[in-house]
Amino acid sequence: MGNSLGKKFVITSFGESHGRCIGIVIDGCPAGLPLSEADIQAELDKRKPNDAVSSTPRQEADKADILSGIFHGHTTGAPVCLAVWNEDAKSSGYEKTKDIPRPGHADYTAFLKYGGFNDYRGGGQFSGRNTAGFVMAGAVAQKLLDLIGVKILAHTVEIGGVRADSYDVISAEVVNNNPLRCADLRDAAKMLAAIEKARAEGDSLGGIIEGIAINVPAGLGEPLFDTLEGDLAKALFAIPAVKGVEFGAGFGVSQLKGSQNNDAFRIKRGKIVTATNNSGGILGGISSGMPVVVRVAVKPTPSISRKQNTVNIAKMENAELAIKGRHDVCIVPRAAAVLAAMMAVSLCDLALRAGIIPEVIK
Repeated sequence: MGNSLGKKFVITSFGESHGRCIGIVIDGCPAGLPLSEADIQAELDKRKPNDAVSSTPRQEADKADILSGIFHGHTTGAPVCLAVWNEDAKSSGYEKTKDIPRPGHADYTAFLKYGGFNDYRGGGQFSGRNTAGFVMAGAVAQKLLDLIGVKILAHTVEIGGVRADSYDVISAEVVNNNPLRCADLRDAAKMLAAIEKARAEGDSLGGIIEGIAINVPAGLGEPLFDTLEGDLAKALFAIPAVKGVEFGAGFGVSQLKGSQNNDAFRIKRGKIVTATNNSGGILGGISSGMPVVVRVAVKPTPSISRKQNTVNIAKMENAELAIKGRHDVCIVPRAAAVLAAMMAVSLCDLALRAGIIPEVIK
């Protein structure tokens, strides 16, 4: 089965969008890590609907609940089970359309995969709601990464063709304090206007998110098949709606010459660094010590109110569907928190495998 990720820091996702709860089980978390529900809640809050224009009207408290693995405020070494309870699910509408797969969703493929026994309400386990579990795992992973000085920031680069490229420095304060999680407030205003326009048209928008991890120790990655890029890409593609992943200069390298693409080595303050970072901090599948830079392409939210062509599986005939309900016009800003979380999970797993993070925190 494919619900677990990692080799040393192993996360297992459980729950469905309209079930009793969703959550994550973490196996392999070192003992002795100070951990509270407040630590996890701080990250969960970044994923919550944060703007009436771009986000779903579904109002969930998404309060972190620690079910196991913590004693006297520290991890015990046993599996850590974290959950959030579904309190605002409204499922009646899905009964009427259960035989009509929504274009762009996993309804049809899930029906084929599980013989019609899948939970179709809100997409079941394929819902973006399940990423709340990813974020909780990421909160734990980030606390472990804090021990070795690794910090991660994810920010919105583009929404609906509006690209943020007018900033010189990416400020965590700016990113964390505007609803679109964009590093430039002028570009954020343009993005918001594009979202408002799409909403008025009954449509949705996608975009691009960039994740940056600094102070990553050199040497992380297990070639040939558990490379740093490979593990990160697998984790990031588990995020619903992610359709593309690139590192460093990404697809842009195809337009460069070797003399332009190669990152020249330098000595700076007694450390080996590179003058540029087209590699995104990864060479040969191993971290180089430079910032790890990754971007993901997020598709437009498939749930839109405009009429779409589909089929009726039960009747085996063509059909039309206009989706009603509570859906995001653009999930990009909320997905930024999920990107950061999955980067933390992958980096933490590889750091534990390398012995850089100890198995008991003292």
